[in-house]
Amino acid sequence: MNTNNESSNNSPGATADDTSRSEAGADAASESRAPEAAGPSRAPGASPSRAPEAAASTGNGPTDPIAERDALKDQLLRTAADFDNFRKRARREMEDAKTRGKDEAIKEILPVFDNLERAVAAAENAQAISSVIEGVKMVLKLFEDTADRMGLKRIKTVGERFDPAVHEAIQQQETDAHPPGTILTEVVPGYTFGQRLLRASMVVVARKPSKPAAETGANGEAKGGGASA
Repeated sequence: MNTNNESSNNSPGATADDTSRSEAGADAASESRAPEAAGPSRAPGASPSRAPEAAASTGNGPTDPIAERDALKDQLLRTAADFDNFRKRARREMEDAKTRGKDEAIKEILPVFDNLERAVAAAENAQAISSVIEGVKMVLKLFEDTADRMGLKRIKTVGERFDPAVHEAIQQQETDAHPPGTILTEVVPGYTFGQRLLRASMVVVARKPSKPAAETGANGEAKGGGASA
């Protein structure tokens, strides 16, 4: 009975001693691992230049400024060459588009020239002038239809109000029959192509007649007047 009691009384003390020894061992192990976690130790005479070389080899360090300059210069030259090629290609495409537009316009007008040639040939052997006039009118009507189909419009003039955007006044004529600014005569017709003005119409425009100046005598009184009462 005494032996059991002594063993039971000694067990708590033994447990405390074991715990303190375990904590001391853990501290010693952590201290021994600390230098390894911080990194391998370096000899006193070792050179630190290896670290930048390793960083540069991984691609994260500074680059060579001369190589970077050459790369940027090459990229600039390539960009300039691409832009020059684009500009030449755009100019060539624009010229091709203009040529195609002219081709289409000429194809539309060719029938008019053909009919004009036929009209001239018929006029040489015509017995009556009326048939020649009729043929010319038919050719003119064909040209008007072709121009209208292409978008060519003749500017209205006679009887219209003068518009400096599409009309060019080459003369003014005094008249009371029409309001001032009314177009009286068309000298040269004008045309628009789509929304663009090809040629302004040359016209004669009406203006208000000027009043004759009153005739005065030497003393400043109107001539022909009676004596004042």
